[in-house]
Amino acid sequence: MPFASPSVRRTIGLLSTAAALLCVSGVAAKADQSVDVIIRGGTIYDGGEGKPVVGDIAIEGDRIVHVGDTRRYSARQVIDAKGLIVAPGFIDPHTHADSFIRSPDKAERVNAAWLNQGVTTVMIGVDGSGTPDVAEDAGKLAASGIGTNIVPFVGFGPVRQRVLGQDARAPTPAELDRMKALVAKGMCEGAVGLSTGLFYAPQSFATTAEVVAVAREAAIRGGVYDTHQRDESSYSIGLLGSVKEAIDIGRQAGMPVHFAHLKALGVDVHGQAGAVIAAIDDARKAGVDVTADQYPWLASGSSLDASLLPRWAVDGGGPALLKRLDDPATLARIRDEMQENLRRRGGASALLLIAQGFPWTGQTLEQVAAEWKMDSRDAALRIIRQSIESKEQRRTGGGAAVASFNMAQADVDLLMKQPWMVTSSDGSDGHPRMFATFPEKYVRYVRERQVIDLGAFIRQSTGRTADIYKLDRRGYLRPGYFADILVFDPDRYAPRADYVRPRELSVGVSKLFVNGALAVDNGRTTGVAVGRALLRPPPTGCAAR
Repeated sequence: MPFASPSVRRTIGLLSTAAALLCVSGVAAKADQSVDVIIRGGTIYDGGEGKPVVGDIAIEGDRIVHVGDTRRYSARQVIDAKGLIVAPGFIDPHTHADSFIRSPDKAERVNAAWLNQGVTTVMIGVDGSGTPDVAEDAGKLAASGIGTNIVPFVGFGPVRQRVLGQDARAPTPAELDRMKALVAKGMCEGAVGLSTGLFYAPQSFATTAEVVAVAREAAIRGGVYDTHQRDESSYSIGLLGSVKEAIDIGRQAGMPVHFAHLKALGVDVHGQAGAVIAAIDDARKAGVDVTADQYPWLASGSSLDASLLPRWAVDGGGPALLKRLDDPATLARIRDEMQENLRRRGGASALLLIAQGFPWTGQTLEQVAAEWKMDSRDAALRIIRQSIESKEQRRTGGGAAVASFNMAQADVDLLMKQPWMVTSSDGSDGHPRMFATFPEKYVRYVRERQVIDLGAFIRQSTGRTADIYKLDRRGYLRPGYFADILVFDPDRYAPRADYVRPRELSVGVSKLFVNGALAVDNGRTTGVAVGRALLRPPPTGCAAR
């Protein structure tokens, strides 16, 4: 294995390569230069494709000033990293970190769940959820004090809801123009791209042509099309049909396509990862820039309503759904369609209820139905109804959250090996991926099962992600780059969260710097909140708006 091995630690001769980076970005070494911090003697993976080297990193303020031999430098703090891995801070391209970064509690906003995994930057507004008021929202978050950097998307969901509400209909030409203007606004205010969640109502009511028209506004301003595709299973157009749709949207709009949490979900599509890979490879050969992210868990995270209810049943939102459930004939139709959705999810025993603080938390839908002495569909509808009717449950996100155990290990392994794949958590409340995704991938897929090696793991968590989203001077350990730096113990870095205890902090991070400030010290968060909103400069095409 390439991590922390004696041969890697003896690769001193390669330090000349790192030293050659000395003058990158106009940062030059000076004899006896004083800096804030030197990280000395670690095994450095710089975020790129190259081999690791043993060497030092010098930090001054929020920047890296030198990578290589630092004997000519003095420092106010010297960190002994001998035997440890030094890497760029991890970048998580798909998160639901709102319960932390938007918390009224300053201690929560430090975002320890991600920091203790070694993550320094998270992307928000995913699955089409990002507000078009990008500048206002990002400014408030940064001003409140957050522990990680944030990168926002403008989301198709809020854009469509502002114009069409929850309705299952096509926009008029004037309404489409309003939606396009909202996307342009978000891009001009610094969004990295347009995010969609076409599986979720009301976004699912949009046609491909509607999405293309809106996505073009992001495309002409340099944005990425980031999508929770319309179907990861066999709900509507099928997994492969949905992959084709997403690629077509990118091709027609003229923009890169990024698949969020790519997977083959459910018994009907197990084994289709190879066909998905072939479709993406064909598109890349044809000139469409297609990439994807993935989390290393066999259970997805969703809700009972998204997993089991037909899309037509939620047209108009929660109040409209409740009226349908009160009509016996409509209820019978809903129950009939739920049966098929339950089958494709692997049955009630495959749905673990993970919303925290409810009587059913930690039980499968099958167990709850048995306890309540009712059909699994009726138990699901009871939970969904309570989640809609209770104001407190609506405030906390509802009690209908589930971990859905319906992915095949062979598919996960095959997707992980692809050169266009990066790591994401899709971290959401109640699922251990919020607290443990990156160490889970390291322990299970690097150390234990050796699906990928350490270099690929770090590359998929740092530089490749920064490249996909063109993040400015992030994702690499290079002079002139921002000092987002992770130092971890390869023997101790590990997850502690699981499906029963999903909020346990991961271990093994020795030091973590965010913008040059020490955010984790010997496994404990320091309380500093120096995360920034990484907004893109106004791109071409903004003056017209």
